Amino acid sequence: MRRIFPIAVLALASSTFSKTILDLQPSLQTHAISQGAFSAVLINLNTNINSWYLLKLKWSDATPVTYFHLENPRPLTSKLILDNKYADGVVVEEGATRFLCDLFSGGGLSNPLDTGRKSTQIYYPLCGGRILLRNNAKGQRSALETATEFLRTQVWGGERVIILFHHLLADRYRETAKVASPNYSSRTQESLLDQPIPALIDSSKSSRVAVPDQLGILFAQTESPASGMIPGAWYAAAGNSGVHISILQPDRIASSVMSSNKNLVNALDAVEAASLCYLISFDLDHFELGYSRGTDYPGVGWSPRVLAKEKISGWDGPDGIGSIAPLIATGLLGPYNGRRTVATFTGGFKRTHGAFRYGDLSQVNFGSHYGFIENGVVFSKLQPGLATILMWQDARLELKTWTQADNQYLSKIRHARQNGVALVEFDSNTKSTIPGRLVSRWGPGNWSGSEDEKLRTIRGGLALQERQGKRFLIYAVFSSATPSSMARVFQAYQCKFGMLLDMNALEHTYLAYYRKAGSEMSIDHLLKGMSQLDKSESGRVIPRFLGYPDNRDFFFVMQRNKAK
Repeated sequence: MRRIFPIAVLALASSTFSKTILDLQPSLQTHAISQGAFSAVLINLNTNINSWYLLKLKWSDATPVTYFHLENPRPLTSKLILDNKYADGVVVEEGATRFLCDLFSGGGLSNPLDTGRKSTQIYYPLCGGRILLRNNAKGQRSALETATEFLRTQVWGGERVIILFHHLLADRYRETAKVASPNYSSRTQESLLDQPIPALIDSSKSSRVAVPDQLGILFAQTESPASGMIPGAWYAAAGNSGVHISILQPDRIASSVMSSNKNLVNALDAVEAASLCYLISFDLDHFELGYSRGTDYPGVGWSPRVLAKEKISGWDGPDGIGSIAPLIATGLLGPYNGRRTVATFTGGFKRTHGAFRYGDLSQVNFGSHYGFIENGVVFSKLQPGLATILMWQDARLELKTWTQADNQYLSKIRHARQNGVALVEFDSNTKSTIPGRLVSRWGPGNWSGSEDEKLRTIRGGLALQERQGKRFLIYAVFSSATPSSMARVFQAYQCKFGMLLDMNALEHTYLAYYRKAGSEMSIDHLLKGMSQLDKSESGRVIPRFLGYPDNRDFFFVMQRNKAK
C-alpha cells in the first residue's frame, strides 16, 4: 500500500534525531511514498528556489537508508515530486506536462540511481537530463595551500609560522605601472551610461597614462594595454558586451577622497600608495551572479579563532552541525550554466579564519562565523553585522551589511556569502561613499594579516556601483594593499558598498574571463599569472571551476537568461 505522509508528521519525527543541515532550512517541502518494505522521501530543500532536492530511499527492512542529492537544472519552469500513483520514481512537472522518471525499478542494486552513483561523472544526468545526480568529487588544491595547511595543522606554533611566511611574501605580487605619454587617437568613446563611473583622479597626476604589464584581458577596441591606460578610466573588454576594465594606483586618487574620513582609515605608506589595482566590472543589466561552495571550504564547524565562552558544549559548529551530509558539494560549475558563464572568481575566507577573535563581533552569535547559502540551502546562518553578497530569488544582486531583521527573507535568497565587514558603504546623510567603521581596526575587523596591523598583501575585493539607474558589479585585485587602500580605491570609484574576499596569493584572488567564438572558448585572466591555476591536457587549457572541481568556493558571472 502506498501513502503520502503529512509534512508535519515527518518534521516531528526528524526532531528526535541529532541535528543535521536539514534543520537549518526555512522552507522545506516533503513528499513520501511507500509500498511494502520500500519507502521513498523526496525533500525540496527550498520551495522558493526549487533547485536542490534530497531523495531518501529504503529498499527493504534489511537494507540501510540511502541518500541521493538531486539538482533541478530548470528551477524556474519545473519541479520534482513524488506521486502515490507512480511508485517507480520521481515525477518532473513542467507546467501542465508531467515526465515520469523511472529511478526505482530494478531494486536497490541495479536502478538508475545506483548506476549514476557508480559513474565518474560529478553531475550524472537522469531522466534525459531533467534531473542531475550530484556525486562526490575531490577538489583541487595548490602546492601553496597544501603547505599552509600542513603548517597550520601539523606544526607546533604553525599559525605564527604562517604569519611570518606572509610577512616575507607581503609584496611578492606587488606591481607598479610604467608611465607613458597618452595616445587617445584610437579610442572610441562609449556612452557614459554604458560604463561604470570613472575614478576621481588628482588632476595634477592625470597627464600620464600607465602601462599595466600583468593585465591579461584584451580590449574590445584596437588599442592595447601596452599602449597605456588612463588611470581610473574604463575600457570595454573583448568578447562580451557590458564588461569593462580599469586600473588605478591610490596615489593617483583625488585629494578630496584621500583627505576625507581620516578617522576611519590609516594613512598609506609610499609602497602601498604606488601599488597597482586591477578592476573588472559587469553590467548587471547583462549579467547575474552565481555561487558554489568548494568540495571542502568553507566548512561548517567551529573556527579555532572563536573564544571559548562563545562555544556550546556538544555542538560541532556554531549552527549545531559539523558536516553538510547528506548533501554533496561539488566545487564545480553545473553543466547547464557553463554556456552562459563569462567569468569565475574565488570566494572568501575558509572557516578557519571566517570568525572573530577580537572586538564586538567576537562576543556575539558564537563568534560571528561567516555564513553562506547555495541554491537556497543554508549551510551556515547569516550573521548580523557582516558584509554580505546576496543573490535573490529573482536574480537581483545586493551587497549590504546583514541585520537581524533580514532573517525574515532567508527563504527568498538563492545564494549568499559573508566575508568580514564593510570596506565602504553609502552614507545617506552626506550622499557619499565612506569607509566602513572598522577599516583601520585590524582585530575587530578581522582583516587577517600580521599582528602589528601592517601587513600588505595581494587582496581581492567586491563592490557595487550605481550610475543613473544602472548597476555594476566590480571585482578588484589589489597587488599590495591593506584594507585602508582598498577602501580609498572603492571610494574613488564611488561604490555604494565594498567588501574583502580573499587574499595572500594569486589562487585566492583568481579571476578568469571567457570569450566565446562559436564552439571555441578563449580564457583570459585579470592578472596573467593567474593562468598557472588552470590545467592543460593535450595542449588545451582546462579552466579552474569550469573544467575540474576545486576545494575552494567561487562565484560565477552568467549572461542573463530571462527564459531560464
